[in-house]
Amino acid sequence: MRLFIAINFGSDTKDRLLALRDELRSHSSRGKFSLPDNLHLTLVFLGECDGSKTTATKAAMDSVSYDPFRVLIERVGRFTRNGGDIWWAGVRECKPLQDLQTNLSDKLIAAGIKLDQRKYNPHITLGREVLTNVVPWQIKPFGETISSIELMKSERISGKLIYTAIYEKRAIL
Repeated sequence: MRLFIAINFGSDTKDRLLALRDELRSHSSRGKFSLPDNLHLTLVFLGECDGSKTTATKAAMDSVSYDPFRVLIERVGRFTRNGGDIWWAGVRECKPLQDLQTNLSDKLIAAGIKLDQRKYNPHITLGREVLTNVVPWQIKPFGETISSIELMKSERISGKLIYTAIYEKRAIL
């Protein structure tokens, strides 16, 4: 199973992200744009996991405590790639988010799970392989209070990338 830990958003935030995605799409000649249900903020990408890794991941999630915190989305940017760029909505720097991501990563590594060692760059992917003349832009910040994280399964079904929550860890309320 291909897994990652993510923050999923409520309908108001998701609607605003969809508006950004659609604005980008309207100015693009090509791209693979994120499905509405796939708009999320990845905390940790795990990749292929067997049953024991999945169990260890759930235990790591359970061992991390966090209070609810607010995430604000404040810009649209891109990662430049040959064949089209990855466009994303960027998240404002947020210590509770960074602490949660670091704590999760540390617990997973301690459980023997290998993780990507790149610096965490919180973003919500709007589209891949996008060809456009648009330049990144700032937006009026919007967001929501985060009170849960989810273990997500990624799979291709009928040619579409589908993400399904298989486990949840709620914040301390």
